[in-house]
Amino acid sequence: MFYILYGQDDFSCHQSLEEIKKGLGNSEMLAVNTNLLDSQQLRLSQLRDVCSVAPFLCPARLVIVKDLLNRFEPRPRLERRVNHSRAEPNSELEEWQGLSDYVKQMPPTTVLVLIDGRISANNPLLKSLSPLAKVMTFPQLRNRELANWVQKRVKQGGGTISPGAVNLLVKLIGGELWAMSSEIDKLIVYSSGHTITEDSVRQLTSYAREANIFALVDAILEGRTKVAQQLLHQLLQEGMAPSYLLVMITRQLRLIVRAKDLSRGLSRLEIRNRLGLTSDYSSDKALKQAKAYTLERIKRAYHRLLEADIAIKTGRYDDELALDLLVIELCQD
Repeated sequence: MFYILYGQDDFSCHQSLEEIKKGLGNSEMLAVNTNLLDSQQLRLSQLRDVCSVAPFLCPARLVIVKDLLNRFEPRPRLERRVNHSRAEPNSELEEWQGLSDYVKQMPPTTVLVLIDGRISANNPLLKSLSPLAKVMTFPQLRNRELANWVQKRVKQGGGTISPGAVNLLVKLIGGELWAMSSEIDKLIVYSSGHTITEDSVRQLTSYAREANIFALVDAILEGRTKVAQQLLHQLLQEGMAPSYLLVMITRQLRLIVRAKDLSRGLSRLEIRNRLGLTSDYSSDKALKQAKAYTLERIKRAYHRLLEADIAIKTGRYDDELALDLLVIELCQD
């Protein structure tokens, strides 16, 4: 058997791989007969050698190759010019096109699985191999599809969830299903048989606390001292460590600066990916703050944060006192 699994949703991709494994016999013996290969320096001859080995006390040998298709992704024109002197990519593609012929004569006891992230439809190796494989694509879930996934995941875990809580989770976490799954597991345990509500999400989910960080940064940069202090004390009462708060505020300021720079000519999705964010809420908030505040304002706030960090580390101020003074100074700046 030959499988190709690819897409941005690596959580669902991982689950599908686990389903494939379940159909290949005893898990302990399958582990002995599983080869996980990194494609970076892999040659076709090496893959053939591995795939041709008969399984030991198991009905199948599982061979998993990661990121092989990505090696042959079409590159931007500028990057192609930079790498023009290297004839390797073309010769490598010619070599790997031979995988089509090998798959046709691969031992029936071998299960070959190619796993990749986001791959374009015009990837040359994908085009040549797709007719021979069972292809599964895993695009990142959004909006209604993501909401349906959340409801299904909660039901599988034996819980129930209100529509408002579903929408809040989708808004805060987005399509990062590893994080979403982890938060749902915590919420099911926390709710103890009761319906998961918006309040449950706000109280327990770390992403909801991140939303409060956004609000705190807004209040600071807009000079709303009273609101900023209320949000600061609320986060501290919820158990957030002062050092962590300082790190999160600093992180948000860095995101604002990067969003300000990236917003020149890139789409919202490209900006979100460059910032390393998984939810539209986080990226939209960073973009909104980037438009609202000047670079000079953000720089001044950043320098104040560094001063507060030094004051805490040198013992000049207690950490909570340093944060209180920092917020007042930033609001008055």
